[in-house]
Amino acid sequence: MPPSGAATQPRLIDFHAIGDHRGWLTPLEEHKEIPFSVKRVYVIHGTLPDISRGFHAHRDLEQVAICVAGQCTFVTDDGQQRQEFLLNSPNQGLYMKSMIWREMHHFSPDCVLVVLANRLYDPSDYVRDYAEFQRLVQGATA
Repeated sequence: MPPSGAATQPRLIDFHAIGDHRGWLTPLEEHKEIPFSVKRVYVIHGTLPDISRGFHAHRDLEQVAICVAGQCTFVTDDGQQRQEFLLNSPNQGLYMKSMIWREMHHFSPDCVLVVLANRLYDPSDYVRDYAEFQRLVQGATA
């Protein structure tokens, strides 16, 4: 059994859209569709297709990433398994707990990525070195 607070696998969350002749609405409420209290929201847009982003993990932060327009690919790594997720719908989000390495690739020119986080920005929460990330995760499972 993993230690308390250990990372769990990232997973896609399907959101229920409500629509009629006027269009669609996708509600996102904390502790319902979003599994935490939202403290911060940011938007990534205008990223060129040949640019990759991320390349870090968070010590304590949880996030849900939602591609509200266009598409991009997330690569996640929990120290044991790498997974790839295509985000291309505002009705689906990628939930990532703490200590998940994340990389973002293959942004379409129209990609707009909205990220919901359970904590305010804190530079000390970032693990930007992959070797350090591996040491931290392996120490948590030893």
